[in-house]
Amino acid sequence: MINIQNLHKSFGDNEILKGIDLQIVRGEATIIIGPSGSGKTTLLRCMNLLELPNKGIIKIGDNELVFGENKNPTDKEVISMRKNTGMVFQGFHLFPHMNVVENIMEGLVTVLKQSKKAARDKALKLLDKVGLLDKCNSYPHELSGGQQQRVAIARAMAIEPSVLLFDEPTSALDPELEAEVLKVMKELSLEGMTMVVVTHNMNFAREVADNIIFMDNGVIVDRGTPKQLLSNTTNPRIKQFLNLVSD
Repeated sequence: MINIQNLHKSFGDNEILKGIDLQIVRGEATIIIGPSGSGKTTLLRCMNLLELPNKGIIKIGDNELVFGENKNPTDKEVISMRKNTGMVFQGFHLFPHMNVVENIMEGLVTVLKQSKKAARDKALKLLDKVGLLDKCNSYPHELSGGQQQRVAIARAMAIEPSVLLFDEPTSALDPELEAEVLKVMKELSLEGMTMVVVTHNMNFAREVADNIIFMDNGVIVDRGTPKQLLSNTTNPRIKQFLNLVSD
């Protein structure tokens, strides 16, 4: 489903990703954990091509891109790859001048060239799925943070991506609002949506993850099931991180 080989990304002289190799199976939820600055978000942004890697290979489904000193993808290749991925950000990123249903319709109409009626029908079905059909005509400022994030999830799902990428989707929410967003994400996981989630919520990781990746200092330190990494790890760096998170 997703195959990443020898992925490198630097910003100036600061090397953030130092040769990442990662395989993700279709229908599984992969949770990425690790300390701040370990490269988790940069890895997600490279998968969505919001950041272009300096070196390496990214393959999602049938699309494969190779990066190097003299090799970067064309705009057409970037757009084609992005259609495979839906990204949900920490900060919602909804258009404030559009109501909820228009936010979800926007990509369908402008990128996929669907008719407004078809896009609206699809948007309403997705709002129903995330429990916000009654908010279809509301504007982002009229919604709670949890509701805005659920709209963002519906928008990411609208293009029918092969994989959903979540970057700390609940870190800006209080516990009650966090719970409503995590509920939607759990339901998506149970339905077999391929998901890659960066989070500090270890309880969510235990409940949802098929696999957990621990990153530190731009490399993957270890990977395994929730039981292997969160309960039975012998790696001192992971133990230290888990102790800090639980505190």
